Amino acid sequence: MPDSTDWLNQVQEETLEPGRRICDPHHHLWDRGGNRYLLDELLADTGSGHNIVSTVFIECLSMYRADGSEAMRPVGETEFVQGVAAMSASGGYGPMRACAGIIGFADLALGDAVAPVLTAHIDASANRFRGIRHAAGWHASADIRNSHTNPPEGLLMDAKFREGYAHLGRLGLTFEAWLYHPQIPELTDLARAFPETPIVLDHFGGPLGIGPFAGKQKEVFDQWKPAINDLAKCPNVVAKLGGLNMPLNGFGWDKRPAPPTSQELVDATRHYYEYTIDRFGPERCMFESNFPVDKVSVSYAVLWNAFKRIAAGFREEEKDAMFYGTAARFYRI
Repeated sequence: MPDSTDWLNQVQEETLEPGRRICDPHHHLWDRGGNRYLLDELLADTGSGHNIVSTVFIECLSMYRADGSEAMRPVGETEFVQGVAAMSASGGYGPMRACAGIIGFADLALGDAVAPVLTAHIDASANRFRGIRHAAGWHASADIRNSHTNPPEGLLMDAKFREGYAHLGRLGLTFEAWLYHPQIPELTDLARAFPETPIVLDHFGGPLGIGPFAGKQKEVFDQWKPAINDLAKCPNVVAKLGGLNMPLNGFGWDKRPAPPTSQELVDATRHYYEYTIDRFGPERCMFESNFPVDKVSVSYAVLWNAFKRIAAGFREEEKDAMFYGTAARFYRI
C-alpha cells in the first residue's frame, strides 16, 4: 500500500456530527515492507475530527512469533496488540482507547488440535481477546486474490474446520467472517450449525467487482441480496457496515485523479447499507473503517462522514447502536 496522503488530502470536509461517539470495530496494525500503520498512524486517523472513543483490532498476519510451532506463531500478534492496547490505556496518548477488543488468528482447520492455540491467545490477553478470524475468501478466478490465510475452496464446510470451530463457543469466543459474496451461503450453514457461537460478517460479505465480476455491479447485487437475507435470519450473526472501498469491490476509487467525497461514496454504495440494515436491524449492525486497507480509496474523516450521511434518517437510538452500541456489546467493550 503506497502512501496516499497527498492524494487523500485533495478532499477536505467539515466533520458531520463531531460529538457522536464511535467505536471503530475494524482496523489493523502492521509494520512491514516499508508500510507502517501502528499506534501513531491510527491516532492520526482517529483524531482527524470524529469522536472515536474505542477501537477493535482485527488480525492481519502482524508480528507473528519467529520461533516455536507453526500453529502457535499467530499468538505473537495478540501479544503485540495487547501491548499497543496497554499503551493506549495508559492515557498518555489521549482519551481514545485503541484495541479495546482484539481478534486474532488460529488455524481452525487443525480441528481439536487448535484448542491450546486458542487458550494461548486468551492467556496473552485475558482482558481484551474476543475471538478468531479465519478468512475464507476463495475464488477460482486467477484475477481474484484469495484471502491472506490461503484458504481452500469450501473451508467453512470442511469437517476438520468445524471440529476446530466448535471450540470457539466452548471458550466464549466469537468468529469473524471474511469471505466473498458467492460464499455467503456457506457462512449461513455454519451459523445454523453452531447457533450459540456469535458471528460478525465483515465487509458486507465481500461483494466482488473484479475479474469475472467486473462491470456487473447490478448482477452482483442481485446475487448478494438473497444470500444476505438468509444470513440475517440467523440471530447469532451481526453485520459490519463498511469495507466496500477496496479495489476488489470494483468501484475504482483508487484509480481516480482525486479521491471521492463522502456524498460520492454514499451515492455509489448506499443500496448495500440500506438493504443490510433493513434485514439485520440497527441493533445488529456496526459501521467499520477497515483501515488502513480502505485508505487506498478514502480518508478516515471522509469515510465516517459518508457513514453519517447514510445514517441521517435513523432515530437517535438507532444511530447510537450502529456507531457505538452494537460494537461495544458484541466485543464486550
